[in-house]
Amino acid sequence: MSTVLEGQSERGTLRSPKPLGAVESAGRPSVVNDFSIHVATVNGSGSQSSNNILMRAIFQMGIPVSGKNLFPSNIQGLPTWFTIRASREGFIARRRDVGVLICMNPETAHEDVRTVAPGAAVVYAESLKLDTLRNDVHFYPVPFSKLVLELVSDGKLRRLVVNMICVGVAAWLLGIDREEIKKAVVKQFKGKEKAVEVNLKAIHGGFEWAEKNLTKADPFRLERMNATAGKIIIDGNAAAAIGSMMAGVSVVAWYPITPSSSLAESLIDYCRVHRVDPETGKPTFAIVQAEDEMAALGMVLGAGWAGARAMTSTSGPGISLMSEFTGLGYYAEIPAVIFNIQRVGPSTGLPTRTMQGDVTSTYYLSHGDARHILLFPGSVLECYTLAQEAFDLAERFQTPVFVMSDLDLGMNNWMSDPFPYPEKGLDRGKVLRSNEELAEHIRKFGEFARYKDVDGDAIPYRTLPGFSDNPAAAFFTRGSGHTERATYSERPDDYTRNMDRLAKKFETVKRYIPRPVVENGGAGIGLIAYGSSDFAVQEARGLLARKGVPTDYLRLRALPFTSDAAEFVASHERVYVVDQNRDGQMYDLLRLEAGNDSGKLRSIRHYDGFPLDAETVIEGVEAGEKI
Repeated sequence: MSTVLEGQSERGTLRSPKPLGAVESAGRPSVVNDFSIHVATVNGSGSQSSNNILMRAIFQMGIPVSGKNLFPSNIQGLPTWFTIRASREGFIARRRDVGVLICMNPETAHEDVRTVAPGAAVVYAESLKLDTLRNDVHFYPVPFSKLVLELVSDGKLRRLVVNMICVGVAAWLLGIDREEIKKAVVKQFKGKEKAVEVNLKAIHGGFEWAEKNLTKADPFRLERMNATAGKIIIDGNAAAAIGSMMAGVSVVAWYPITPSSSLAESLIDYCRVHRVDPETGKPTFAIVQAEDEMAALGMVLGAGWAGARAMTSTSGPGISLMSEFTGLGYYAEIPAVIFNIQRVGPSTGLPTRTMQGDVTSTYYLSHGDARHILLFPGSVLECYTLAQEAFDLAERFQTPVFVMSDLDLGMNNWMSDPFPYPEKGLDRGKVLRSNEELAEHIRKFGEFARYKDVDGDAIPYRTLPGFSDNPAAAFFTRGSGHTERATYSERPDDYTRNMDRLAKKFETVKRYIPRPVVENGGAGIGLIAYGSSDFAVQEARGLLARKGVPTDYLRLRALPFTSDAAEFVASHERVYVVDQNRDGQMYDLLRLEAGNDSGKLRSIRHYDGFPLDAETVIEGVEAGEKI
């Protein structure tokens, strides 16, 4: 079971799905713009293009939509699922039940059919003979193998194009505008006229066959809305890449790992277009694929020490390998930005499933005493904005900063408002950039000492190597014990003075990091969540309110905690902390923060690798409140 409620004797339970809606033949109302389409195919079969076309066509009809890809960790041949959620209310979290199932994979077809709720629609290859499995769903057999032979002459393309026939059948079944389908195909295969022609022929063929041979009996359909005007669809990794480019990143060192690779790959593409000197044609950036994650962070720290804005992207296994270099960055006080696109662990775990399992390990990453700034984007828009903020914080506090995304937010498609162009300049922190600034610093404070707190905020000034030949500017950066002047020392008083200053600097951090988003309406029940959980929690709050259970909400956007968290807990009778991990990692950190009010906290945990859904949150709250 993936949902755990802790902090009292009763635990949450998962309930069987309720029927999705009555069939039209029974005189019941249709289900319009409020269901999920679940496409079951095989990895490497070309389904990504067909899935994106289906989702984009619905989006272009003005219907709020989101897409989630559940794929295997091999390259080709294993089952893959893509879920498109249409929601007239704008909910874009994962929905547990399935309204329309499209079965294109013989290996999983029987199990896929058994898992849908009564009343669902099932489109399938007629050779699978699935209509004998159940009598409470609506089956639509389609002769895909026969149709693809008729519609596609090129034998090599048939395996890839058969999914497009399915798009045509789904368009007929659900009422998707064929003109929007055409626009989506043109966008998907931009500049490839032959591909557009072949795929459109297959889609139209599927639509016309369905129109002539099938009779609609299910209640699910799509109707035009106007809820997506001006919106974009983008994944979190691409958004983070754009944010990093806007932040002025000039050095990227990375090692490929799912689910973070597409962040670096997107950044490469963007930089090749936007970060090239117009006069010389030469790149103004350096992106290096290192031999491993340790080397990647080592390169980033070297670049940060030299004055470049530098970053890497990785996931849990890479974070584990980066532990020692992270400690160096913390102790030697070198800026760096690390994107952690979290996946299921420990060890290799489930590489293509999502989790928020690295909160505790990343917060304290390194041997010895160390704590780090963690940022938790809750949307693709925040992947963009917090990427920029991460670079400012890293240089302001001369320390590694982690942006804690996850596979669901990073790799899946999300609807968003367009991203705003940055309005403020870069915050490079306390850097002495010229001989004049260095001379003024020495005049004011008597000397330049790399690790000396001269103005009470525990953040020392730094110079950049090579900017001056003044001997006063020279300094060492040490991962070993050091004095305020960066000279080697094993004296206890030097060590404790330095560690106490680092702790004080961490307190200063609280004045600069993004504060939580708080929605207080005087309810006795509070919810605390972070990251991609926000989508499901917001939906759950709306559904709970309809049941007469009002809730307040605090969405964490960063660690360390600001005073807002403890104040929120203190002002409520019970507070449910939503974690996407088994151990309730944020719940445990909050118990330390809440002090005497820690007994008010309850833990809702989701950790099966699927994205969090609203039903899980609702069940946790209802179990805790004994509703």
